[in-house]
Amino acid sequence: MSAPSLAQKLAILADAAKYDASCASSGGAGRNSLKSKGIGSTEGSGICHSYAPDGRCISLLKILLTNFCIYDCVYCVNRSSSNVRRARFTIDEVVNLTLDFYKRNYIEGLFLSSGVIRSPDETMAEMVEIARRLRIDHAFHGYIHLKMIPEASRDLIAQAGLYADRLSINVELPTDEGVKRLAPQKKPETIRVSMARLREKIEEKSEPTMRTKKRQRFAPAGQSTQMIVGADAATDSDILSTSARLYSGYHLRRVYYSAFSPIPDSSSALPLVRPPLMREHRLYQADWLMRFYGFERNEIVAGRPDGMLDLDIDPKLAWALVNRHAFPLDVNRAPREMLLRIPGIGTKVVTRMLDIRRYKRLRIEDVARLCQSIAKVRPFIVADGWSPRGMTDEENLRGRLVPAPKQLSLF
Repeated sequence: MSAPSLAQKLAILADAAKYDASCASSGGAGRNSLKSKGIGSTEGSGICHSYAPDGRCISLLKILLTNFCIYDCVYCVNRSSSNVRRARFTIDEVVNLTLDFYKRNYIEGLFLSSGVIRSPDETMAEMVEIARRLRIDHAFHGYIHLKMIPEASRDLIAQAGLYADRLSINVELPTDEGVKRLAPQKKPETIRVSMARLREKIEEKSEPTMRTKKRQRFAPAGQSTQMIVGADAATDSDILSTSARLYSGYHLRRVYYSAFSPIPDSSSALPLVRPPLMREHRLYQADWLMRFYGFERNEIVAGRPDGMLDLDIDPKLAWALVNRHAFPLDVNRAPREMLLRIPGIGTKVVTRMLDIRRYKRLRIEDVARLCQSIAKVRPFIVADGWSPRGMTDEENLRGRLVPAPKQLSLF
């Protein structure tokens, strides 16, 4: 078989990278090429994304360095025993593709992952060299996200952080038991050691030095990780428990949840059908509640004895329906932490309500102007001119807030 062309490599290795959902660039520091002699700029809000038909977010030029891999993880389409077509970019090819696509305004950054070839250090060294050439040789100021190889050496992790905006190491599955069963060649403890080293390095570089009085640039967008959802029997409670531990223990910026996709010639140890994408969506909502709304993991899943999130309603509304005794809340007197628990009200709305409270009392009309749907909020609040009376005690409150399912039509 002849060697694949560059276009064929791109088709193979961009398709192989689509399973990695952790490509968002939120949290990265903005840079402007107008202030330098280089190429590329980033905005604080992130790079330009496209969306696949199944709703997944994909950054342009999201590729693998290679889909050859020495590991044989059961859930991975690129495992060593998989019968997929293989390809491998050279370092120059990735660098030139990134620059060429950027100059054509196709992309604003590079998301680079890889299968493991020969050894973790050799693979990681090639990825670091790509980032170095872009940053140093070509003065590329666009966004760079490198997927770290867990067993890579400490020195390579230190070098990667100098050039990349974000570094990530996948924990693969929510539980150690799941990793040992489906990816027996990987060690969860090794993954955690690498994440801890990365955290230490980020914290070390974030302190200003005595000489320069400035913080050194090292992975300014922090580190993230990804978990596969639905490949094993882990419940949503298990998944959120792992996320909470990762956020507190390793100071991750983001945990991404990727619904398992059935792969060709898969093992009998894997499920035959993919989990509903709504499960992935509910996990992201629950994750948001833990990070920005002050909810604890056990509060979110307490209403379901099976440890799964309710797919029909969002986690905050589910919590409110179980904890009706906490409502209604007076929007003119309740503290911020309680206002954040009202269904249908987000962080920006709460901030706006607190600002308005400084000079006037809120009426239900004021809250309606701030919210997207006052119908969802009304049963849980008291405002000037409005009292829900006994709405929170009604047996059919859930039915009033959740629209009845409709039969879809093809026409």
